[in-house]
Amino acid sequence: MAYEYDSLSMQKVYLDNAATTQVREEVIARMQEALSVHYGNPSSTHSFGRSAKTEVEQARKTIAKTLNAQPSEIIFTSGGTEADNMILRCAVRDLGVKTLITSKIEHHAVLHTAEELQKEYGIDLQFVDLDMDGNPRMEHLETLLRATDNKKLVSLMHINNEIGNILDIERIGRLCVEHHALFHSDTVQSVGHYPWDVAQIPIDFFTAAAHKFHGPKGVGFAFIRKNSGLKPMIFGGSQERGYRAGTEPFHNIVGLEEAFTRAYENLEEETKNVRALKLYFVTKLKEALPQVEFNGLSADMDRSTYTLTNVRLPFDKQKALMLLFHLDMKGIACSKGSACQSGSDLGSHVLQEILPKEELEKPSLRFSFSKYNTREELDYAVEVLKEFAEG
Repeated sequence: MAYEYDSLSMQKVYLDNAATTQVREEVIARMQEALSVHYGNPSSTHSFGRSAKTEVEQARKTIAKTLNAQPSEIIFTSGGTEADNMILRCAVRDLGVKTLITSKIEHHAVLHTAEELQKEYGIDLQFVDLDMDGNPRMEHLETLLRATDNKKLVSLMHINNEIGNILDIERIGRLCVEHHALFHSDTVQSVGHYPWDVAQIPIDFFTAAAHKFHGPKGVGFAFIRKNSGLKPMIFGGSQERGYRAGTEPFHNIVGLEEAFTRAYENLEEETKNVRALKLYFVTKLKEALPQVEFNGLSADMDRSTYTLTNVRLPFDKQKALMLLFHLDMKGIACSKGSACQSGSDLGSHVLQEILPKEELEKPSLRFSFSKYNTREELDYAVEVLKEFAEG
């Protein structure tokens, strides 16, 4: 029996959690307390400042303990983009990196930074080949690593933010160690959703953003392995171990800590629940629209993240133009790719790398899920898509 979605027609259904997530109530409460009670500058020596500084350092210790890192290896930033920029730029400037190996389906925080570094420093920018699903070809990566004795940095994201493919990060790390290359990963889509142990994973740098795991926007962190040799990108005071000058956004940092703690305290249960929602959505969508296809490995429950799927719909080009507008009018939030490029008419750079031209003309949408979604919302979304297809 078709789901009666008329009763939900005025309800907002948020399925764009890969872009940003709803902030947990506990996080909001913690941030409100920080703003109203602990408002001192963490760099001040009086009691107000010391109180704030204690909270900042406790947040650093909490995150480090969960990751099995050292507190000095956690550097707070404004988010994943700044952290990616800082690591790549400083690796070239400070560590003598001459060859940067990445892929053409990285987040633009990495891709555009790499392109600028090539212009500014004349680095050798290399792109690893991808298979038809969007995975790096390991044999080609190994060839690139062998090809030069230059100081090398590999930058490959753990989970692709558009198609959800999961990188074998341990295997990449071992390859980098074997070939004396540094390894950086944009892990914005995985920190807060997957367990991490940096004592076991051979990685030099990775990045996180609080708003991807029910924390505030405007704060994240970089993991920078101890004794890396990186120097500051932003100059001024001595905050953040000297890596990042500027008064710490204390309220955001404690919000990050609260979101991070809650994410890992509830990781097993919430992973199970969100994974079930994704499987339910994929199954129902296949039943409603048998011609639907899934980009990359996004329908594979083992080789893609449980938090998203990327759907290619059997609509012609003209009908496709109205799809996102129609969904928005029905109160359904999703995206055609990364939120960072939603204002662009160029389409998804990720899908352009893995799909033939004729398939690119079909509309592709990313639906991403969280603990706040329900099966009823997914039923509604599927029914709206089915109605649109039949209309």
